[in-house]
Amino acid sequence: MSGYDNNPFAEPTSDNPFNDPSVTQATSSNIEPVEQYNPFPAQSEGLATQTTPASTSPFQPAVLQPSTEPSPRAVAAVAQADLQRQQEELERKAAELDRREQDLQSRGLTGKENNWPPLPKSFPIKPCFYQNFSEEIPQESRRVCKMMYYLWMFNCVTLFLNLLACLAVFTIDGGYGIDFGLSILWLILFTPCSFLCWYRPIYKAFKTDSSFSFFFFFFVFFVQVGFFIIQSVGIPHWGNSGWITAINIIRGNVPVGAIMIIVAILFTICAVTSVFLLKMVHSMYRRTGASFQKAQQEFSQGVLSNKTFQTAAAGAATSAAQGAFQANN
Repeated sequence: MSGYDNNPFAEPTSDNPFNDPSVTQATSSNIEPVEQYNPFPAQSEGLATQTTPASTSPFQPAVLQPSTEPSPRAVAAVAQADLQRQQEELERKAAELDRREQDLQSRGLTGKENNWPPLPKSFPIKPCFYQNFSEEIPQESRRVCKMMYYLWMFNCVTLFLNLLACLAVFTIDGGYGIDFGLSILWLILFTPCSFLCWYRPIYKAFKTDSSFSFFFFFFVFFVQVGFFIIQSVGIPHWGNSGWITAINIIRGNVPVGAIMIIVAILFTICAVTSVFLLKMVHSMYRRTGASFQKAQQEFSQGVLSNKTFQTAAAGAATSAAQGAFQANN
């Protein structure tokens, strides 16, 4: 019954497992708990001493770096250096222009060295003309100008072969002596005259875009085309180994007739090529904006600026004035 006298709400001492002496000794020991154990005590203390304390204010004011603007003296030095560089560049260009001007003046005094015809330096006759397609002729008309030059050379070769053909005919028939003589005349006459009268004018026309040179070329080259046609036809006793003469000769002598037919073919090629080139030059001439009025103006300016013409005109005017003065006295 004594057990029933105890307080039922008091903790039972005998039933509490934590009241065991062994458990109480383990829980009251000096061993540090796992949560408080620090494996790096020294490092933590060092880091703690080096940690910068946080600022008490939540916001930091923006700090602008001071701008380093150049001083007026530095700006002046840079401007002076730039002006000095520009001045040196201008002086260099001026020196280059002076050198070119001196070269042009020296060329004007001495003139360009003639290179045509290409003769040896030891030859007693020197070149008479200067010719350079890449330097003097524009790119768009260079091809046509070269073709005109090749036509002139082809015509010269044909005239020489015509002389040989007429000589062959003269050896088999003495009645063709007049043809041989005229073939020599055509070779001597047409070779330089064709060069001076229609090749050099078209060369100058392409070089200087001269309307007068174009008109002069057209006038002379029309005549040259007529001669090419006559030479290819081969009128008997005109000194040309054309088709008519070649057909007449081949009936009696085949080898000589064959030579004359070859020459007739060459004359025909000259005639066809000349017509073709004439059309090409005319189409290029129409694109240059040349006109007859411009040609007249160039001719008048060229005549009036000619020193020989000026001297002759001054002499005629002086003689007329003296004659009128003596008549009045």
